[in-house]
Amino acid sequence: MKNKFFNILFIISLLLLSACVTLYNPATQRQESYFINEKQEIDIGKNITDDILKQKKIITDKSLNDFVSKIGNKIAKAGDRPEIKYNFYILDEKEVNAFALPGGYIFVNKGLIDKMNEDELAFVLGHELGHVAARHSLKRLQSALGINLLLSVALGGSDYGAARQAAQIIYSIGESGYSRQDELLADSLGTKYIYRAGYNPYAGISAMQKLKSEGSEGNVPSFLRSHPVATERIKNIEKKIAELKTQ
Repeated sequence: MKNKFFNILFIISLLLLSACVTLYNPATQRQESYFINEKQEIDIGKNITDDILKQKKIITDKSLNDFVSKIGNKIAKAGDRPEIKYNFYILDEKEVNAFALPGGYIFVNKGLIDKMNEDELAFVLGHELGHVAARHSLKRLQSALGINLLLSVALGGSDYGAARQAAQIIYSIGESGYSRQDELLADSLGTKYIYRAGYNPYAGISAMQKLKSEGSEGNVPSFLRSHPVATERIKNIEKKIAELKTQ
């Protein structure tokens, strides 16, 4: 049965390779090729989410969830992928962190919400929506898992551990960050989205200053980190704000 399942995946992957679609991504401003269509991307995000929800405790307080979802959906409408449905979850974790899954599934730790005001939280959500728009997590998963295992996640093949493996990759990304380029792009996109949505674009700067004061970055030099340090990110946000004000 297992061999039959992977034979089917192999056939599907060959069909996908022959049907590779190249499109313009407004978030990255580049032509990009994908072997996974949007529906499959959303299915991947949902299946990884289901696995995370089995392992992690979430906050069920309705007013807090409504508060986060209201902010997130307002920003999403101002983003580069307003057509997809976004889902927001609050993890019962003290660590100041957040991460995004393919297809619009966003997780925010309670510890981060406790540290941020509304505009700063809007920036964090905008940053994660930027990752979704640029398809950063999808690209990382496709690179790490390969197309067959990625399709297994899309098809719900968690019996073979694909969803669990994908979730672990997402956790790793959440801890170490994406590439410097991807993180800076997500900051720029988040700043643009919250500006469009009517939030204070300078909130990204104050959010970075809070993260810096938390000592979350240690003493690792900027060029040795995959996740840009606060000073570098602040300069990037300031540059984006100046650009937005001239438009």
